[in-house]
Order: sequence, then C-alpha cells, then structure tokens
Amino acid sequence: MSKQARGFTLIELMIVVAIVAILAAVAFPSYQQYTLRGHRSDAQQVMMDIAQRQGQVLVDNRAYATTIAATGASIPATVAARYDLALVTAGPPPSFTITATPKAGSGQEKDSCGTLTLDSAGAKSASGTGTCW
Repeated sequence: MSKQARGFTLIELMIVVAIVAILAAVAFPSYQQYTLRGHRSDAQQVMMDIAQRQGQVLVDNRAYATTIAATGASIPATVAARYDLALVTAGPPPSFTITATPKAGSGQEKDSCGTLTLDSAGAKSASGTGTCW
C-alpha cells in the first residue's frame, strides 16, 4: 500500500516565495515613482489654475493678486500635504511667480524635480533634473 503525497513540499513553497519577493522588489520602486509623478502632476495642475486665475484678476483689477486666496483658487488637501505653494508678485510691469516646494517628510522630496516654478510669462522650470513639466 502506497500513500499518495498531497500538498506542496517546503522547497516548492520557498521557490514561490522567492519569485514573489523578486517581483515585489521590481514592482515597488516603479510604483513609488508613479505616485511621485502623480502628486507632482496634481501640484502642477493647481499652479496652472492659479496662473489662469491671476490672468483674470489682472483683467479685472489691472494688478495681480498678492495671495493665492485672493485669486479664488483653493489648494486641495492632497497637494497641501505634499507641497508648500507660494505666490510672489512684482512690478511694474506686473508679474508673478508661483512656486511649489516639496515638504520635508511628505515623501515628495524624493522626486527628482525638486521645486517647481511657473511665472506670469508662462515659463515653467524645476530645480531638479529630468522631464518635470
């Protein structure tokens, strides 16, 4: 009488665990980069909204708003948790610069783009490297 073995051996289970670990080691950094790009895109969208609202304020008042709140733009909590947004006006002639600086401890400081900048002329820049805009 022979018994039929059922189930998996320890070696087979260890091979599966090793394969899953290798896949996770490859996938997790890609996921992190994807989330960093997504949060950066959210901040850029808010910056573009503020710039568009500044254009309307200029048409209405012949001067740019000096604060983000004065533009009527709202900063979503997801962006506010990861970036410090600042608006600086200058003139004459009237001009403004919007900056989004990654907050320390938010995880966004790992983004290679660093501080994002958008000015009244539409010039977009980043303090870091890579294709940021």
